[in-house]
Amino acid sequence: MNGWPDTSSYQLELLNSIYNSPVTIAVIDSQGLIVDVNRDPYDTFGCAKEELLGQAFADWLDEASYDNAVQAFRRTLAGETCTQNIRIFSKKGHYVDLNVNTAPLSREEETVGIVVSVSDISDHKRSLDRIRYMAYYDDMTGLPNRRYFANRLEEKLAESHRNGTLLAVCYLDVDRFKLVNASFGRDSGDMLLLQIAERLTRFFQSQDSLARMEGDEFAGLLTEVSGTEDVSARMDALIRLFEEPFELGGVQLHVTVSVGVTIGGGLEEDGGALLKKADAALYRAKENGRNDYQIYTSDFEHKALHKLTLHHEMMNALQNGEFLLYYQPQYDLATGRIVGLEALVRWKHPVRGLVPPGEFIPAAEESGIIVPLGEWVLQEACRQNKEWQDAGMPPIPVSVNLSVRQFTQRNLIGKIAGALERSGLEPRYLKLEITESMTMDVERALSFLQELKELGVGISIDDFGTGYSSFHYLRNFPIGSLKIDRSFVRDIGDNPNNAAIVAAIIAMAHNLQLQVIAEGVETLEQVRFLQQHGCDEMQGYYGSPPLPCAGIASLMEAGRNRAALDINAASSS
Repeated sequence: MNGWPDTSSYQLELLNSIYNSPVTIAVIDSQGLIVDVNRDPYDTFGCAKEELLGQAFADWLDEASYDNAVQAFRRTLAGETCTQNIRIFSKKGHYVDLNVNTAPLSREEETVGIVVSVSDISDHKRSLDRIRYMAYYDDMTGLPNRRYFANRLEEKLAESHRNGTLLAVCYLDVDRFKLVNASFGRDSGDMLLLQIAERLTRFFQSQDSLARMEGDEFAGLLTEVSGTEDVSARMDALIRLFEEPFELGGVQLHVTVSVGVTIGGGLEEDGGALLKKADAALYRAKENGRNDYQIYTSDFEHKALHKLTLHHEMMNALQNGEFLLYYQPQYDLATGRIVGLEALVRWKHPVRGLVPPGEFIPAAEESGIIVPLGEWVLQEACRQNKEWQDAGMPPIPVSVNLSVRQFTQRNLIGKIAGALERSGLEPRYLKLEITESMTMDVERALSFLQELKELGVGISIDDFGTGYSSFHYLRNFPIGSLKIDRSFVRDIGDNPNNAAIVAAIIAMAHNLQLQVIAEGVETLEQVRFLQQHGCDEMQGYYGSPPLPCAGIASLMEAGRNRAALDINAASSS
């Protein structure tokens, strides 16, 4: 038909064609010995054809492939056709992955052997292994990654449920790792992470119980823990593991870690929930000063949610104009006159009313919202002071606190100058209060303060005595005044040490030609002490609590000044 010979006449030619094809075909007898192969087997087996013939095929098999391959060959001898992936060890000294298809070889209706077609899938297998490695392992450290760890955690949770045991999930963060990158470079930072991974591997022992999650964060899994005391003991050992310094480029470097831990077991929680709790505990460990661990308790999540909600509400408050300024008068201790005002931000929440500054200011600092909030305070204080002056009130400076985050901004001088220009306020009627800690970066602080002086703005050190307290900046920085922290003023009547400190600060400041303002003055006894030691100014509830704009306007316009009368009385007594 169509020129084709009948079936019996072309079977031999077909057989010859298949046998001479590029596919490797081997014939194995019923005893498992290789009796023929159609191609030079060197590429696959690493030997010549003559050396291969007569050998048992099973002798080439990798141990992991042996049982499956032998079972496939037995089934083929029983009349089945089979497909199997196997691995052999080539005489070249490496493993070769093969896909084999087996078919029974029959003679006179009796199976006398096996015909095996062989395909080398080593390259394909390596590609698959590489894809799997990239999906489940971290390239740099070789540790499992987040995806692998999450899968492993689910498996261990199911196992703990079956066994009735507990496990602990640990989330670790390298303390101040960014500082290492900034000091030594990213390559050295990567080298440090490799050393940290090696040290953690020693602690967690099983490599699939430790993962690099991202950056400088790692997660570890402890199985069969007996409870909180057991976990605490293990975490103490983990923290001690970092007491020994690392070596980076020939330099010894002490590195610490913060760890969050949560204990769980069974199926009441999934792995994702446990990781979330461990992360919340890690956050608390870092909040508490780092180089320590925290075991998760239920209040962590509520506090984290409260902070997140607070951050969101503060952003809305900025956009909706919910923030306002109160002003606390500053009095001259010799005359009792109001000589300045400190601007203090308040938040009038639409539901909760006035939110205490102690609740939202730390949250604003932490979230970074303090930067736009601080800019608003600066602009509003300048605008309000200029409005008061235009209304005929005596011109006095208004003090604005600068946050640490604001202080690190590159264009802060420009923003201050812009606020003055937009409001029309003369620079001498603006005073900026900075904390002692801001002056620790001496070079930056000196440059910034010199620019402020050239701008004509006053400079004051707030909360003096509670921070850096170096005579260097008092002597060399262009500072106009110090504010004695309320913690010293509060106890000057009962604590001789505090009284001595306050007296010494006043004397030292005057010797350096600096003005002194005492904060938190509440009693006549405190006023008298400050007057006796020559303190220049005071502020606090003895004079007036912080007041809204209308309250300050009334106080100034009506000339009502209870503090002035009492101060004069104190000085004359």
